[in-house]
Amino acid sequence: MNIPYEFTSSQEVIAAGTQYLLPTYAQQPIVITGGSGSFVYDMEGTSYLDFVAGIAVNALGYGDKELADTLKQVIDGGITHCSNLYWNPYAVEAARLLSRLSGLSQTFFCNSGAEANEAALKLARKFGTLKKGSNAVKIITMEQSFHGRTYGAITATGQPKYHQGFAPMVPGISYGKFNDLEDVASRIDAETCAVMVEPIQGEGGIIPADPAFLQGLRSICDEHNLLLIFDEVQCGMGRTGSPFAFQQYDVIPDVITLAKGLGGGIPVGAMTVGPRAAGILAPGDHAATFGGNHLAAAAASVVLRRLEDPSFLQSVQHSGAVLTRRLEQLKETRTSVSGVRGTGLMQGIQLTVEAAPVISACKERGLLLAGAGRQVIRFVPPLVVSTQEVHQAMDILGECIPS
Repeated sequence: MNIPYEFTSSQEVIAAGTQYLLPTYAQQPIVITGGSGSFVYDMEGTSYLDFVAGIAVNALGYGDKELADTLKQVIDGGITHCSNLYWNPYAVEAARLLSRLSGLSQTFFCNSGAEANEAALKLARKFGTLKKGSNAVKIITMEQSFHGRTYGAITATGQPKYHQGFAPMVPGISYGKFNDLEDVASRIDAETCAVMVEPIQGEGGIIPADPAFLQGLRSICDEHNLLLIFDEVQCGMGRTGSPFAFQQYDVIPDVITLAKGLGGGIPVGAMTVGPRAAGILAPGDHAATFGGNHLAAAAASVVLRRLEDPSFLQSVQHSGAVLTRRLEQLKETRTSVSGVRGTGLMQGIQLTVEAAPVISACKERGLLLAGAGRQVIRFVPPLVVSTQEVHQAMDILGECIPS
């Protein structure tokens, strides 16, 4: 393989990275250079079964032929980006697929989940000022939520640890108690314009919403003329076994935000809106230079077409059911596992001990995992993971979890 860099070992890469990269991540001492299916490989050729998938990003795994062929076709065509001053057939196709899968109306493309949530926050405030009055700019999000690292998104994130050192936060955002409809309702007044919620809280610990909670939020938003925004950046794109998590709850939001798995590893985010939120933003209100460019939108179209295939989603559901069963078995046999949460291929276990040593021990045995808080291990493998690979991962985990 021709390696397009001068490094010859992982140690060289890590030493240079420590010198030249800002230390915004506590990185594992692994240098990933290749992958196939549900496995990745480091510079020395060691393979790892990957149950992180780029943090729920690499939905189609590694080396997917359709995705690779499509991206190569775009690159060979000579235009990976042309700006949104002109029509782009790849973006139009991806938007059409999103509408067809979700039943919603129109899409704005950007580059990440944080950007998608920033777009939703702006949309909500313009909706409020247009439909309810100039003071209707308050937004309610949830405690223990996570919506991104930019200023609006981090303010919407209901976890104080992410705010430390970055005050002042954006005004007008308050935090309701997740799965407590009465608490959220008590925060609504004439100046409220939107409620924003993750159907499954990701960074907050893999905590699913109660169906009655989301259904109640829908009713409250209808009653008070508010936008209901679902952040599906992590839980969307087939991860729950349906194209979107909201389809598991029989609730249709006004806005969904997407990213991570949408591009199968190529950076792309999206905000898709229904009738209540369509027609609010006008030219000049919002933009993203790279949003929906040829390369990113082509990648998104590959993922979205895969999600239209019932057999693909059935495989996710089947692998997810096996994962649930094996995690529940661990809970029954290990006192250090106090809970199992999640749906499909977005699941987590609550531990009575620190997660980091368990994650480290699994890595030494060839399994990559990530935490979602100090005592939660999350499982977000590629959507193409096989049941055999699920069993392999759970066997390794079983060797590393304290009794």
